[in-house]
Amino acid sequence: MIRGVRGATTVTEDLEGQIVEATGTLLEEMIKLNEINPNDVASIFISVTEDLTATFPAKALRSFDGWTYVPVMCMKEIPVPSALRKCIRIMIHLNTSKEQNEIQHVYLEGASSLRPDLK
Repeated sequence: MIRGVRGATTVTEDLEGQIVEATGTLLEEMIKLNEINPNDVASIFISVTEDLTATFPAKALRSFDGWTYVPVMCMKEIPVPSALRKCIRIMIHLNTSKEQNEIQHVYLEGASSLRPDLK
């Protein structure tokens, strides 16, 4: 079964270092909590709000051992006026035997307000 694992975080500035570090921290937590093996991952989508342009957040994943061949795509979020700013969102699509309610979604920093029902 293919399942999705969601996560989001925010940064305070549009700086490459902040974006890569925040994305790496979020990915590490998503991987750890859901016991994700890179060979089980079909793809990863990473989106950013329109105010983040300093770098591709996928750079964070490229420093992880064993994740070289995982397809990753970065994209922009829809610019909804009331949306959370400076936000990085991740969707990991993976093959797993876990049920939907066993998936642990991760929301860090300012993004913790996005889905309180999934915490």
